[in-house]
Amino acid sequence: MKYRHVIFIVVFILVIDQALKFWIKTHLYMQQEFVIFPNWFRIHFIENEGMAYGLKFGGDWGKIMLTLFRLVAVVIGFWYMKKLVHQKFHTGLLICGSLILAGAAGNLIDSMFYGLIFSDSSYDIARFLPKEGGYGAFLHGRVVDMLYFPIYEGYLPKWVPFKGGDYFIFFRPVFNIADAAISTGVITILVFQRRFFSKRLEETTGTEQTGAQQNGAVVNGAQ
Repeated sequence: MKYRHVIFIVVFILVIDQALKFWIKTHLYMQQEFVIFPNWFRIHFIENEGMAYGLKFGGDWGKIMLTLFRLVAVVIGFWYMKKLVHQKFHTGLLICGSLILAGAAGNLIDSMFYGLIFSDSSYDIARFLPKEGGYGAFLHGRVVDMLYFPIYEGYLPKWVPFKGGDYFIFFRPVFNIADAAISTGVITILVFQRRFFSKRLEETTGTEQTGAQQNGAVVNGAQ
């Protein structure tokens, strides 16, 4: 796998992620939703000011720090992916790394620029590049989420420990394509880490053994 393939994957995910977010922002207002498949898949528009899946991190300064951290992580990520490609790591690892990098970049774009280029969506459909300016400053954009999979909604049986009888929704978080790319990449690496890293470890071990044999031969020859 070549580095240009990494760039292609990142750009492909970014285009899908940003196109869907742009459509959501310019066609729906906050909390509006419509059903795609009854009982398990809806488009539900929300925005969050923090991390993936609606998690939050410490107010305005936390928002700035999180956005700057994402920016540094993305820059380092591109450099590190180039290094992994050069070292010929497993294709699966490179694909997963590309997904994680694309997801981080997708949410970074929201955080950096959406406050500048969109009006607020709280009470009306957002306008792109409004004359009066956007709803926030640079680095203060909110991440757009819309994918909602409430696969199960209802009251839990009484016999369920701790939560028996409570109203329960699975899966509750609302997320976006970027979040999904990050989660897919991380989970796949965790599941297939032996396969992804074993070949590289074997090559490294083989190189070390060959080097040791050559050094031994040189020493013996000198003797």
